[in-house]
Amino acid sequence: MSLTKRKIALAVAARTRMTQQMAFNAVQATLDVIVEELSKGGHIELRGFGVFEIVTQKPRVGRNPNNPTQEVKIPARKVVKFRAGRKLAENVRKLKV
Repeated sequence: MSLTKRKIALAVAARTRMTQQMAFNAVQATLDVIVEELSKGGHIELRGFGVFEIVTQKPRVGRNPNNPTQEVKIPARKVVKFRAGRKLAENVRKLKV
């Protein structure tokens, strides 16, 4: 099951006194702030949940899947990394396999 932005907004509205539209706007604004901060190279720390940060992947050599003998240079690039917080990691560990 996927948890969509709409489902998150509905859950927020149900747990607070916000209307569904207010909750949707709050969720959207939160996501906008996260995107803006990460786009500036910052990091987001949400205690008990996790940390979003920008990391640089080193350049590496890959292989062309259509021609495995052909090497392809993959340049360095910036990517978003998420590290789960302690509370989230503990809850995930408790899930049945």
